[in-house]
Amino acid sequence: MDETPLQQMPHPHIYVERTLALIKPDAVHKADEIEDIILRSGFTILQKRKLQLSPEQCSDFYAEQYGKLFFPSLTAFMSSGPIMALVLARDNCIASWKAMIGPANVSKARETHPHCLRARYGTSDLRNAVHGSESFSAMEREIKFMFPSSVIEPIPKGESAKDYLSRFVNPTLLAGLTELCKWKPADPFTWLAGWLVENNPNKPKVSDVGTTEETQ
Repeated sequence: MDETPLQQMPHPHIYVERTLALIKPDAVHKADEIEDIILRSGFTILQKRKLQLSPEQCSDFYAEQYGKLFFPSLTAFMSSGPIMALVLARDNCIASWKAMIGPANVSKARETHPHCLRARYGTSDLRNAVHGSESFSAMEREIKFMFPSSVIEPIPKGESAKDYLSRFVNPTLLAGLTELCKWKPADPFTWLAGWLVENNPNKPKVSDVGTTEETQ
């Protein structure tokens, strides 16, 4: 590993836009593999939890789809087994994650976006492996649903963004880089991502939404 002193390292670009990602019941057995792809595609995983929703909770989460023909099948499928909920962050996060997961129609995804997650892990329009927030307002609602204790603050810009980073992000990141240089893990990228999730000073205590297994 490069022994460049930490003080000489360039400050990494920190992204503050977020989105909610779900790994659905049909793909949750591939969660580790999908998370690795997520990290290597430039996203940061800020929070994650494994949980199982009841049909009623699925109905609430997908309330905007109520009345559509597929709604009963959707809620039954999404409550049929555990899911993995993740809060992701990066530049232009919502659009980037939507592009990465691809079209909801798996057949179309395989034709037009063969490398997207739904083409790779989905098997039908219903069992299409992953979910992503459609918009900023949807992201706020969905993160609050899956992580009730989360505080979603307005995205800082300009000088306020620099102040936010210097006060709340850079100290933790510097500590993580120090530990990285100390331990010299075989896979530094994945190691640092895991360390930042585990040592997030703003990590909330998550209340139950159905049966959960906390995996912060």
